Amino acid sequence: MKLSLGPVLFYWDRQQTLDFYANMAEQPLDVIYLGETVCSKRRAMMLDDWLGLARDLSEASSAQLVLSGLTLVEAASELSSLRRLCDNGELLVEANDMGAVQLMSERKLPFVGGPALNLYNGHALAELVASGMTRWVPPVEASGKLIKSARTQLQELDVALPEIEIFAYGHLPLAYSARCFTARAENRPKDDCQFCCQNYPEGIPLLSQEGEALFTINGIQTMSAAVSNLLADYAGLVDSGADLLRLSPRAAGMEEAIGAFDAVRKGALPPLAVDGCNGYWHGQPGMLRAEEAGLC
Repeated sequence: MKLSLGPVLFYWDRQQTLDFYANMAEQPLDVIYLGETVCSKRRAMMLDDWLGLARDLSEASSAQLVLSGLTLVEAASELSSLRRLCDNGELLVEANDMGAVQLMSERKLPFVGGPALNLYNGHALAELVASGMTRWVPPVEASGKLIKSARTQLQELDVALPEIEIFAYGHLPLAYSARCFTARAENRPKDDCQFCCQNYPEGIPLLSQEGEALFTINGIQTMSAAVSNLLADYAGLVDSGADLLRLSPRAAGMEEAIGAFDAVRKGALPPLAVDGCNGYWHGQPGMLRAEEAGLC
């Protein structure tokens, strides 16, 4: 089992970003994703900066480096930036929008199919494999049963299986909007947001009327309130055919999280239960833990 570090979903300043990756270069990771996937207004790191960081990381780490594209492409300028990303000439690209799939297919280049592509069955996977997808990151709401079913369908279609990379740790990216929720929370217009999401390195908790944590807002992105953690489900991850487990960056505690997953993949017994949520993996509401859903 390989461990991957997903792209940073929050907006950190340049120095925090560089310091974070310098630390991650020392961790037992097999794949590291770089790039901005949430909002094109976040310009602390531009494409050339990400490529420069990738060159530095390649000297400090043996991990494969992948460049992730924007999830919601809304403007011609964003499409132009996406073309530049797909033409980077150095790194494998993670396509998080069908526009990126089209660009990579036209260039006859392999790519990673990100979780926002919403691929749920073998027939959809077959189309993307034919377009050049070599690794599939299922949607975060996909259960272990759904992933196994999609693999079976793909085998029945006699299509080569791509690598499967499952989102195993971090705040779940659930939805994207043209509106910026963080700017709205500070009574700012989106076009004059003053990059206020830098004030929230792990987003803003959104509470229900009863005061319970319901979501996390992160710019235009809606995320889970709880951190998803599938470490206790390691045996099921293996059974589903997972090749990689994605750990999504957080502002603190990443070394401990990576260490825990690394220990289990090397033979340590997984915990019986963990803090956080894992309902989606069991086909239940995502905000639940398996114990709450009566599954263990």
